[in-house]
Amino acid sequence: MNIDNPYGLMALWAQGDWIAKSTLLILALMSMGSWTIILTKWLEQQKLAKLAALIDTSFWQASSIQAGTDQLPSHSPYRFVADSALEPEQRGRTLEQSIERALAKVQSRFSDGMTLLATVGSTAPFVGLFGTVWGIYNALVKIGVSGQASIDKVAGPVGEALIMTALGLAVAVPAVLGYNWLLRRNKLAMEHVREFGVDLSTSIK
Repeated sequence: MNIDNPYGLMALWAQGDWIAKSTLLILALMSMGSWTIILTKWLEQQKLAKLAALIDTSFWQASSIQAGTDQLPSHSPYRFVADSALEPEQRGRTLEQSIERALAKVQSRFSDGMTLLATVGSTAPFVGLFGTVWGIYNALVKIGVSGQASIDKVAGPVGEALIMTALGLAVAVPAVLGYNWLLRRNKLAMEHVREFGVDLSTSIK
């Protein structure tokens, strides 16, 4: 295989052993998973912002709580909270208990995927570090076999080690930043849903 840069990422994949390739695949899966969560959660939060605007402009202008609830999309967390508050029997719970239980479920739904981001952010550097250690080990093995520490003998494994370190950080940093950014947006969104629950409880009483 003709590779332009014998010490680059393509060379690492072409010449690396199964451990190096497995480490690269793990980092790639971590990166794809974290970016998928970041983009998915961002789109969800954009939709939630539109639903929040609908609550402020339309819901409270309806002729009744039931009428306002009926106009909310079925997937809306606001609809879920309102439906829970309007349950005829409320399954043996008080109005406040029903709303609080619904809010807890909404908050849990908001947290979906956040654990993965936290996990990737905290473990990806160590996965990259493992690749670094393995690359250095291969470099030492080649030195021992050849009996000389020439550049051509160790450049490949050392380059592999440095690439693994960089990739570990490249995967971890977006995951950590995405986690903190999404967490803040989730908190603001949840505060609005919780305020809606409180206003709903006051209006139904």
